[in-house]
Formats: sequence, C-alpha cells, structure tokens
Amino acid sequence: MQDAKAQFAQRLRDAMAAAGYEPKPAVLEREFNTRHWGKPMTLHGVRRWLLGETMPDHRKLATLADWLGVPVQELGYGDEGGHRVREHQPQWHSGLGYQDKELFDIYLRLPVPKRRLARDVILAIARAHAAEEAERTGKD
Repeated sequence: MQDAKAQFAQRLRDAMAAAGYEPKPAVLEREFNTRHWGKPMTLHGVRRWLLGETMPDHRKLATLADWLGVPVQELGYGDEGGHRVREHQPQWHSGLGYQDKELFDIYLRLPVPKRRLARDVILAIARAHAAEEAERTGKD
C-alpha cells in the first residue's frame, strides 16, 4: 500500500485532470498562486506535491480543494466513508452586479503581486474617501 503522501499526489493529479488541467508542476504553480493568499509556492515545491514527496499544510490544501472543486477531506485524506465536516461559506458576492463580479473574476486571475498592488490602490482610495466624508460631515 502506498504511503499517505503518494496517495495525496495521486488524488491531486486526478483532481487536476478531472477539472480540466494538465497535472504538471507549471500548471499547478500558476493556478495555485493565483488563488492562494499566503506565500506563493515555487515550481519545485508544487512538483514535490505531485511526486508524493510532501503534502501541503491545511491552508494550502483548502486552496487546492476550493480551486479543484473537491472536498478538502477527500483531497487530503481520501474518501474512506468517514464523517465530513463542511464549513458553510457565506455568499458574500450575492449582492454584486454583473460588472462587479466581472471585476472580481479579472482580479482573481491576476498574479498575487499584482493583486496586492490593486488591493493597496483600492485601500488608498477608500481611506481618501473616508477622510472626505469625515471632513464633509464635520462641516455640516
């Protein structure tokens, strides 16, 4: 029987293929890093996942599962018929219009450094707006 890391690697490759992605390190690195908010993974690091040499931590596993559309428990540990715990994800985007949803989709396709830059610009605009509002309400 294969060890847990090798089994995870096989499940990861299968999930990537089922989601329409080639199970290659370059593809995994690009797609993972566009979705994960933590420190980006290197090509070597994701290659080790695919080869069964290492396993991701729980946050990275959650990012992978969300991207590939599989339950975290199943991707990380297999489907042994055990109990599953699912976290309810709020529909934070349910009140957004088409243009806002399109903007978020574009944003999520950006590489992480460019997303951070966009976030910094939006935060600067929000701070300036808050200061203008505070000044306006203070003069009334």
